[in-house]
Order: sequence, then structure tokens, then C-alpha cells
Amino acid sequence: MHSALQSLKARFAEIDNLRRTGSVLHWDMSTHMPQDGTASRGRMIATVEKAAHEKLIDPAVAALLETASGLPAATLSADDRAFLRLACRQFSRASKIPTAFKAEFLQHMTETYDVWVRARKSNDFHAVAPFLEKTVAYSRAISDFFNSGETAWAHPMDPHIEDADPGMTTVGLKTLFADLRRDLVPLVGELSSRPKPRTDFLSRVNPKPQQLEFLNWLAKSIGYDFNRGRQDLTHHPFMTKLGAGDVRITTRVNETDLRDGIFSTIHESGHAFYELGLSPNLDGTILGHGTSAGIHESQSRLWENLVGRSHEFWIYFYPHLQAHFSDTLRDVSRDDFCRAINRVEPSLIRTEADEVTYNLHIMIRFDIESQLLDGSLKVGDLPGAWNDRYESDLGVRPPSDAQGCLQDVHWYYGSVGGMFQGYTIGNLFSAQCYDAALKAHPEIPEAMTRGNFCTLHSWLKENIYQHGSSLFPHELIRQVTGEDLSSEPFLAYLKRKYL
Repeated sequence: MHSALQSLKARFAEIDNLRRTGSVLHWDMSTHMPQDGTASRGRMIATVEKAAHEKLIDPAVAALLETASGLPAATLSADDRAFLRLACRQFSRASKIPTAFKAEFLQHMTETYDVWVRARKSNDFHAVAPFLEKTVAYSRAISDFFNSGETAWAHPMDPHIEDADPGMTTVGLKTLFADLRRDLVPLVGELSSRPKPRTDFLSRVNPKPQQLEFLNWLAKSIGYDFNRGRQDLTHHPFMTKLGAGDVRITTRVNETDLRDGIFSTIHESGHAFYELGLSPNLDGTILGHGTSAGIHESQSRLWENLVGRSHEFWIYFYPHLQAHFSDTLRDVSRDDFCRAINRVEPSLIRTEADEVTYNLHIMIRFDIESQLLDGSLKVGDLPGAWNDRYESDLGVRPPSDAQGCLQDVHWYYGSVGGMFQGYTIGNLFSAQCYDAALKAHPEIPEAMTRGNFCTLHSWLKENIYQHGSSLFPHELIRQVTGEDLSSEPFLAYLKRKYL
């Protein structure tokens, strides 16, 4: 290996290790850290991230990149070429953000998260509003950093979207969302007007320890490896990768709604499968991660919805669920349960929304954060704007901010803009991806009825997981499906299932 490339890989491996160290601190803060540890934890996270940022924008990295990029392509492996492409992208983006600014923003994020946790519990938007105003200001500053020089973005949200989902823009996504919305709105109307299935049993009390025992068994049964991970409780479920042998998931348990824990666990397991299925050759490198927010969401949504809400899935799992919760499910048939977990009904909470209405929740958030960034919506007006959109788009009005603009963690533990679109991108690609898997292996649904997911895991690993970040999203989508991202397979899936 050329010495410049070797030095560059060693430098980026150190940066990756620092980022994963930061992930340990983030995970602990969201699961086990005492409430009063927020201030010191913020300083620790800022210190680690600052060190990683300084290593990344070091002039020595620029020199190494220039030398390595001049090497003949024919002398480099495919992984080396992918590494150089991603390294140049990361260096270019990081160089636009001052180190002191990044550390300051990270400290603010930690403080905001702590306030949000308490504000959501007490339904007190005013407590967190000043912090959100600062977050919007920081997010606009980031946009300005990327809008200087030769680059001119059409919308201040574009740099944030590009960071999470390369190749996507605000205008392009609004067009995609408008096309999707045209079919979704009448479909939601038609399905919502149908007779409602029985759901009374979903609100029966099931103790948290009993649920956690089942959820750990469920995660293991669908393929999550507890020798390489663990599951913990948190306020807003997430997956985090600390290393090839340490990919952790979290869940949230509602004692009066089994769905919350079940589908959070399946969803986060889907994220974990992606990271656990990477090629061993990519471990410890910047290629050793999922390629984008949208592609990552496609894997969690595939497992949560196309697998986890399917009739075939519950042929195997419902007898186990019913036996574990015999006091509350003894009078509930499998068909009743399947109809209840697939009920289409406009609702307030995104993470609990059905497959058909879910993307409308995303479009509301996408539009609102674009308005927060371009200044057409003030933070103080956010609760009213949120509630108005829910009433106009879904016909329901949040009775509290806890069920409204405080429900999602994203704006209170990160920047404003650039994350929510990934959920809809993920929904669309999940359908395209699953269609491709079934085309290659029509036997997958039947195997599911026996609790066997080996073929599906193998196909996903071969076609998606193993590549990590060596392919950009649009390249991966085309390689897997032979087409570009489209809403048509997703809409066709909904219509087949629900009509």
C-alpha cells in the first residue's frame, strides 16, 4: 500500500475511534446516566468530538488526501477508491465548520436534551423553547458555513439534508413528497372510513419487566446477537454502534400498549442488523457504517413493517406472545391481533403511526423544520403551527405539546433540518428492497411462518449490509433494484395489503 494511503487510513481509524468513544458517552447519557450528570457529560462529549474534528481538518490530512488522490486508480482496490472518495467528502465538509463552534454546539445539544426530557414529561414547551431557539440559530450558522465560497444552496436546509442523505435536496424531496401525498391522502380517507377492528386488548396492563423479558426474546428470535449487543430502556429508542462486536439497541415500554415496545424493538433490531452485517474488511474504517440515514431507515422499516406487521410473522410469533401475556391476550385471536396492529387511523404520535399515515407525519415535520430554518416560522409559534398542520392533514389536534411538538427528540438533540426525510426515503426503499428480495427468494414469507429469517438475512447482507458506506445511496438503490428511488412500489404494497 502506498505510504500516503496507509497514513490516511491510520488517521481516519483514529478519528473513527474517537467518534465511537463519543457514542459510548451518548448511549450512557440516554440510558443510565444520573440526571445531574448533564453538565459534565456535555463537556466530555464536546472534548471528544473536538479532538476528532481537529484531527480531521488537520492540514496534514489535506496533504495526504492530495497525494493519495493522485494515485493511479488502476493500482487501488475498490475499497480503497471508496475510502478515498468518502475521506475527501468528510474532510471537505468538516473543514467548513470551525472546531470551537462544533464543541460549543455539542455542549448546547447535551443541555437541550436534558431540558427536553423533563419538558416532555411535564408538557412544558416554554421550558425548552429558548434552547430550541439557540438550536435553530446554530443550524442556520451551519447552513451559512456551507453556503459560503463557490457553493450556493437553494435552501438553508439543503446542507443538512446532504449530510444525512447525499444527493437529496429540499426541492427534490418536496416534489417526491407531493407525488406520494397525492395517493396517500385519499387512501387514508378510504381506509379510515371502514369499520374499525377490535383494539380494546391493546390497552390492557402488561408489567414492564414482563414486557422486557419478551422483547429480549423477540429480538434474539429474529436474529439480534446478544453476544454483540444489548437492549436497554430509553426515552426515545435508538441504535448505536460502538464497534463490530458492540451494536446496541434501546426500546421504550408502555405498560398499557404492547405495540410500543414490540415495534420499537423490531425497528431498532433492523438498524442493528445493518451494522452487524457489514463486511469484516470495513471494520475500523470510515466505510464501516451504514451509508445514509434514509438507507438505514429502510432496513429498520423493512423489519418493523413489511416483516413485523405481516400475517406470516405472527403465525409463528403470536402463540409465543399469547402464552407470555396469557392474562391479557387469552381471549384474543391471532387475526384480531393482526388487524389491530395494522389498523389505519390518523393519530398524534409518529412512532405509533400505521404504515399508511406515517409519511404524513414526516411531511409535517419536514415542512415545519424548513420554515424554522428559512425564518418563516418562529420557535414561539411552533406549537400552534404544529397543531394546525395535524388538524388539517390528519384531522386530529394534539391536546398537549407532549403529544405534539415535544414528542420527537430530533430537534432537541441535534440540528434542525436534515433528519426526518430519511424516514420516508426509508419507507420507499424498504418496499423496493423487499420486492427485490422476494423476486430472488419467493420462499421468504413461508419461512417466516416458521420463525426462519436466514434467507432474508443472507440476501440483505449480500446486497446491502456488507457494502457499508462504500456505495452512495443512489448507487446502492440502483444496484439492488435496477431502478432509482420511487414511491410506486411502496404505494403498490400498501394497496395490495390494505385494499
